[in-house]
Amino acid sequence: MKAPNVSGPDIITEFRSPNCNARKPERGLDPVIDTLVIHYTGMMPTERARDWLCAPASRVSAHYLIDEDGTTWRLVEETERAWHAGVGAWRGWRDINSRSIGIELSNPGHDYGYRPFPDAQIAALIELGKGILARHPIPARNVVAHSDIAPSRKIDPGELFPWRPLAEAGIGLWTDAEAGPVAETDVASYLQAIGYDTIENDLPVVLSAFQRRYRPENFDGIADAQTRARLAAVHALVAERAASA
Repeated sequence: MKAPNVSGPDIITEFRSPNCNARKPERGLDPVIDTLVIHYTGMMPTERARDWLCAPASRVSAHYLIDEDGTTWRLVEETERAWHAGVGAWRGWRDINSRSIGIELSNPGHDYGYRPFPDAQIAALIELGKGILARHPIPARNVVAHSDIAPSRKIDPGELFPWRPLAEAGIGLWTDAEAGPVAETDVASYLQAIGYDTIENDLPVVLSAFQRRYRPENFDGIADAQTRARLAAVHALVAERAASA
């Protein structure tokens, strides 16, 4: 482990993971870092998760890990391809690891006592996120949950993750508005337009991921009127941001 390194407003401790490689081209195009993926560790204590992300046998890693008290470790350099996203897709891209920065938040997860994310942890995430967005062309629609890109496999960071304060800080999207409900026959196409993969994943699974993100009080995967109204509002927000970019 290296000595702490001061980076911007945060103190980030270097703790190198060997689980990384060079970013890879996709569709013949050089990789562009345009996605930020937020995870939870699903294990405690934090040091156990940190060591797992740095163990060669695990074959997993992330660029950053943030403890509940805000302590932040850099495990992989941003220029490198960390192994955090696995099999997934967003906006038609499938090698998400090659085009993303991955941040792990220490949390027991749903299997071990899922709980709210402390204010200190979210404050550290916001400061870190602002720096990442200043360095890379990451649009708001590409700040995603692990469950957004891999809805059939993952549910993190889950329904307790506070997306609103991130969006208020300029990181990602949030709305609790509702619009004229999307027709049931158009649900899949609207989800696809936002970025979700509705081809390799069953529609109820994708809907549940959308609900965990934008309607966390109910994530049953059913396209009821309120979910379709929220879907319409998110779709409109994404289109508005894309038009103004």
